[in-house]
Amino acid sequence: MTKKKANYSLRRKLNIAFALMSILPLLVTGYLVSNYILPNIGINLNISVTVGVSIFIAISGFFVVKEIFDRITSISGEAKLIAAGDVSRTLEVEQQDEVGLLGESLNLLTTRIRNNMDELKNYSEKTTEINLEIQKRVIVLSSLLQISSLIAQSAKLDDILKLAVEKSRLLASSEIAFLLYREEDKETFYMKAADGINADALSKITVGPTEDYFEELVDFNKPLLIDKANGLSTEAQSAFVDKFRMKNALTSSVFLRGRVRAVLGIGSNKSGFSYGKDDSELVDVFAKQIAIAIENDILMNRVEKLEIKDTLTGLYNEAFMQSRLQEEIRRGITYQRPCSLIIFDIDNFKRYHQYRGSLQVESTLKKIASLIQDSVSDIDRVGRMGDDEFAILMPERNKRKAQDLAEEIRKKVEFAFSEESDLNKRITVSVGVSENPLDGIDAQELISIAKELVALAKSRGKNCVVAFKDEKK
Repeated sequence: MTKKKANYSLRRKLNIAFALMSILPLLVTGYLVSNYILPNIGINLNISVTVGVSIFIAISGFFVVKEIFDRITSISGEAKLIAAGDVSRTLEVEQQDEVGLLGESLNLLTTRIRNNMDELKNYSEKTTEINLEIQKRVIVLSSLLQISSLIAQSAKLDDILKLAVEKSRLLASSEIAFLLYREEDKETFYMKAADGINADALSKITVGPTEDYFEELVDFNKPLLIDKANGLSTEAQSAFVDKFRMKNALTSSVFLRGRVRAVLGIGSNKSGFSYGKDDSELVDVFAKQIAIAIENDILMNRVEKLEIKDTLTGLYNEAFMQSRLQEEIRRGITYQRPCSLIIFDIDNFKRYHQYRGSLQVESTLKKIASLIQDSVSDIDRVGRMGDDEFAILMPERNKRKAQDLAEEIRKKVEFAFSEESDLNKRITVSVGVSENPLDGIDAQELISIAKELVALAKSRGKNCVVAFKDEKK
């Protein structure tokens, strides 16, 4: 609070003080004159009056000077406190003189400092918010790059989708993220991946396309938004909360080939929570990445179906062998001709792999493939069915003829590796033989029976051929 009194100048006060204090020596001089000079010429003055006036004048001058210096000292002390950082202090200005003007100037200076500090504080808070937002965007960008990297590496679709869901949970401080998925020829969505609280409970959820809270999302590709400011009808929202166990939710559909193929969602159980426009856009970006991953997986599967040769051995691959076997079975049924299948399984393959290493295993697989290929006729087809499995498709051959050929090839393989002194380096095969229609009337049945017979051969000591379940070694 500023108190204003008479507008006395500090300079005037100092002049007055100087004048008052100057009177003292004048009075002393007067005293000497009045006592020693004037009496000699017949003039007498009262000495006590002279002394009293002198003392009064001196004290008055002292207090005037003291008042000035007290105020200056007070301002100096306040200024030190302000300089030390206590800008909340305010000087009381009692008089509008030079000292009062100095106090007002200091008050104005501290007011400006406080205002600047408030502005700096606000700026710092805004800068912190901007930095946090930048960090969030960097994390999102890093997550998208990780997903893109997996897509580029042709990783498994399940691994890509799992990572996408895990990274989506980082958006909007979510407690849960999930991905509902449906196959290309299906209508019902099932939980493909979930991450966060209640993830295990969500894993069993299925959603039909006509459920109230899902209908618009599936039919019109509209996002589902449930928060403080947005919601569904009372009945639909209650059904959603009961099934998904979350109060807030934000979803984006994965639209692919003219239909919603999947739904990516994030959610939480926070009270009074609202999603922003940025949250919706980021979820949509992740949904588009998922769409790219699914499309890439579809294309990769189509390419694999178009390929018919195994890259390592040059033999036909499993997909081709199954398709060709089915064709030969249909032809055999039509013309009442036999069709046989032989499956070879390398004995102790895992132990051999650990002992010899990947390079030697690849060389061994190529050698076995060559032995089998050189043993068949032009109409037979040889394929690689798995890491350590080979197969021969034999049209026009019954099981007995196929069994004889299988035995011949088994002996060739055994002989080819018999010179190895280390038993861990020797290779043998167990063999199963099946025939249409004796063991089945489709490709899966023949393959299944042949593998059962392979397992039976291994149980009998390995390195043998089994064509019938009841035959003895």
